[in-house]
Amino acid sequence: MNTKQETLGLWLGVLGVAIFAVTLPMTRLATGTAADPQLSAWFITFARAALAGGLSIVFLLVTRSPWPLSTQRLPLMMAVLGNAIGFPLLLGLALRQVTSGHAAVFTALLPLATAAMSAWVLHQRARLGFWLCAGAGALLVAAFSVLRAYQHGQGFGLEWADLLLLAAIAWAAVGYVYGAQVTPALGAERVICWVCVMALPLTLPGTLLYWPEQPIRATSWLALGYVGVFSMWAGFFAWFRGLALGGALRVSQVQLLQPFLSILAAVPVLGEPLEAMTMGFALAVVVVVFLGKRLSAGPVAVAPAPITSPP
Repeated sequence: MNTKQETLGLWLGVLGVAIFAVTLPMTRLATGTAADPQLSAWFITFARAALAGGLSIVFLLVTRSPWPLSTQRLPLMMAVLGNAIGFPLLLGLALRQVTSGHAAVFTALLPLATAAMSAWVLHQRARLGFWLCAGAGALLVAAFSVLRAYQHGQGFGLEWADLLLLAAIAWAAVGYVYGAQVTPALGAERVICWVCVMALPLTLPGTLLYWPEQPIRATSWLALGYVGVFSMWAGFFAWFRGLALGGALRVSQVQLLQPFLSILAAVPVLGEPLEAMTMGFALAVVVVVFLGKRLSAGPVAVAPAPITSPP
């Protein structure tokens, strides 16, 4: 692998992470707030996947991609449930209640959650240090949630939106792990395309069923277009191509930038303030994730961990 390819791969990885980072503020812009609701989380979930599904059909036809084998359909369906339905739906429901900066602290746990899901589903062993880091990350997120709830006058406890975010992360990890199972055979780009196409029998009727009846701001429609075209589809092309060109070990480290990019993107997109506590907890979680990723690598693993992507 030459230096130019590695450099191009690194920048494509950064581009992919930047695209995914804007998903949180764009989803919040599309859903609106509890006081000023716009598109429902159900409609956003179905519509973004349906839009990506249409683009995927074009790609699969142009590239003359073969149909998935029968043995590949179950993992792909699990990826549909995790990445096309579970994660965006739960994220959209949560973002009606909390800021995108708040959600970014939780989604910083996704790399550790995916590695933990790999250990469970794929029976990969991980070092004790990894599990200690995973526990520390979970405790940091719980502490952040409790402090934010107290600041909002709700006492010490987890908010309902935080439970939705944790469930969203779990579903995303499920989708990434099962999608990774068929990536070597199908190719990364075709995996996300088949996921979107296989979801169409559900997402197309869902889009029509939940089509909004009330007037919706143009900015919310534009935000929906972003999460459909970029977050659900095009971002994966840049991300996976970057991993292939620049090396998965090196390029995957740029995932650590995602929570900070999400928090920064929310400033111009939503007008959210930069809060010291949010940035501090995001930094702490990212440090724990970095240590966990370092400790998860090594000869203890039975098989290579799957390459995951941000949401």
